[in-house]
Parts: sequence; structure tokens; C-alpha cells
Amino acid sequence: MQISIAYDMKRRFHAACAIRGLKMSQVIVELIEQWLRANETSQLVGKKGEKSTK
Repeated sequence: MQISIAYDMKRRFHAACAIRGLKMSQVIVELIEQWLRANETSQLVGKKGEKSTK
């Protein structure tokens, strides 16, 4: 996966991860998992477990 973010945001993110001894990818995976837990189940509506088309 590749994403585009502002250079300053990447620099700040890298520094914050380094201070905590974490790899940026570790933090990104954790954030994606949190987002999925909060958002994935809200998409399941309708009959027979069909996903919403919204």
C-alpha cells in the first residue's frame, strides 16, 4: 500500500514513532484495525447479512 501525505506530517509521524521505539507500519496497522472495528460492523445491514451499498 502506498499513500501520499504532506512531508511535514510524515516527518512528525516518523519522529513520534521513533521516540516510542515503534515502526511507522506498526502504528498504521493498529490505526487501520481500530478504524475497521469502529466502521466495519456498521456497514452490515439488510437481510441475510448483505452489506450496505452506501
